[in-house]
Amino acid sequence: MTDPGSRPTEPEPNTWLFPPANTADEHGMVAIGADVTPGTLLAAYRSGLFPMPIEPGGLMGWWSPNPRGVLHPKQLKVSRSLRRSRQHFEIRVNTAFAEVMDACADPSRPQGWIDEQIMAAYLALHQLGWAHSIEAWDDQGLAGGLYGIAVGGLFAGESMFHRRPDASKVALMGLVELMAPQAEWLIDVQWLTDHLATLGCIEMTRDDYLAVLPMLVSGPGLLWPGGV
Repeated sequence: MTDPGSRPTEPEPNTWLFPPANTADEHGMVAIGADVTPGTLLAAYRSGLFPMPIEPGGLMGWWSPNPRGVLHPKQLKVSRSLRRSRQHFEIRVNTAFAEVMDACADPSRPQGWIDEQIMAAYLALHQLGWAHSIEAWDDQGLAGGLYGIAVGGLFAGESMFHRRPDASKVALMGLVELMAPQAEWLIDVQWLTDHLATLGCIEMTRDDYLAVLPMLVSGPGLLWPGGV
């Protein structure tokens, strides 16, 4: 990993007023519309929301599911086979953000939701120092990775991919290695899947998530490596 960089740049303020996260419907949707400028996105994450289009290229939905999938960094489950796989990859941070997003947005992936507006929005956040990629590299190149938003002690994971077995899991190990020294920090995985559960992710009620969120997002967080 490279040397740490500087603190992120605060964007122009958000001009939208989001409904409270605890007003979500039974599907976890809080609102529809708005834009995805950096200020809007950061305001959403700080209030417990995240964006996902209703359909690719369509209106933006803003979500706060109940329960919420989360991972406490120290609770990552690393099997012996995954630990062996880790030895075959090099972890890098923020050296191929656009390539990671491109791979996550591959239209051949099932249930793809990353469209051009999402791509442009998170590239802008990356340039400001808020969005980050954690990458697993091998002798063939970029093997897997993930990207998300870091606000204080919260890392809001958005998507992950792999081109070689275990590469995305190794990227998650790299993220955990960065965050693990701070026991109270949290990785938000949005919805818990069976796959994520095998890695130690759990469910947290919306109320509990919103209760710890102010403490998480108000802290200084990591000095993330550069690589824009």
